[in-house]
Amino acid sequence: MLPRSISFSGPAAELAVRLTRDALGPSVTVGTGGDFGGIAIALSVESGPLVPGARRWTVGPDADAALPRWIEALRVELLGSGVPVGPWIIGGERPVFLLGPCVLEGEARTREIGEGIAEVCSRLGVAWVFKASFDKANRSSASARRGPGIDEGLGALLRIKQHLGVPLTTDVHLPDQAAAVAEVADLLQVPAFLCRQTDLLSACAATGRPVNVKKGQFMAPDDMGGVLGKLRPGRAMLTERGATFGYHNLVVDFRSLTIMRQLGAPVCLDATHAVQLPGQGHDGASTGGDRRFVPSLARAGAAVGLDALFMEVHDRPEESPSDGPNMLRLEHLEPVLRDVLLIDQIRRNAVVC
Repeated sequence: MLPRSISFSGPAAELAVRLTRDALGPSVTVGTGGDFGGIAIALSVESGPLVPGARRWTVGPDADAALPRWIEALRVELLGSGVPVGPWIIGGERPVFLLGPCVLEGEARTREIGEGIAEVCSRLGVAWVFKASFDKANRSSASARRGPGIDEGLGALLRIKQHLGVPLTTDVHLPDQAAAVAEVADLLQVPAFLCRQTDLLSACAATGRPVNVKKGQFMAPDDMGGVLGKLRPGRAMLTERGATFGYHNLVVDFRSLTIMRQLGAPVCLDATHAVQLPGQGHDGASTGGDRRFVPSLARAGAAVGLDALFMEVHDRPEESPSDGPNMLRLEHLEPVLRDVLLIDQIRRNAVVC
């Protein structure tokens, strides 16, 4: 069980607090001085290794160089390769679900969709993160609706996040957007087409927020190791969202989930963008899709092994200004989540997995 509080004393206490918050995120309460209690692991700079049974860390005046290494050891001890997002750990004992509409459709309408998702997730008792985009910059056509933009969009997303009481994820398209998005979002998302953009990845990493990078449709899963090398250890996860299969089609190679996990990061399956049919929209200038296959992909991903499941969800997808054909209907969300949870539990209990 992850300890909820850590306290520090000594000359390097302030540095230790900052590094620990960066490493562990909001999963623990960190403070200087006093006795916050409840901790079963501590670090003694004098003795070096993690010392069980203590209640606080003592950090000496010469600890600056050693602290990052020791705190990373603590992070691995507590979280393994898990990534903290709000109160959840992606890569923990149960999958976390990233759910919401494709793009902001007006604050009230988007909040309404979020409330419907929240009802389902509350009934099932699952950990979930709300997702919606303030801008869809990679549209097929210049005339496609993109969303309200960063200023209006982040304000609306913040209010929706506070109303729903769950963490938030949204896209970052440009390096100079990262800091502003990180003020609102708990998890930064890098779109698949931008997954190799070093400046963008570096800017996202510099915020200290965890980063979810979608594997490019043109990328082999093992090549995502280079992407992880541009991000902070323990603050990155990778998402499979399908690979280009000829023209106007995508396929999911489920080996990707295993291969990317072996790179040392939690893995997510995007079961809705994976059923896109690029350029096959009704107008010939937008992306089509086939939502019939979303449940099958979600169940297959759970059988192979995933730490998170991403699905765009809408109560009336035909009215969505973006990606409607590949979005899961809200009425189908609960049975899909039930199946995924059941299959995930069977897989985790398997002798070989």
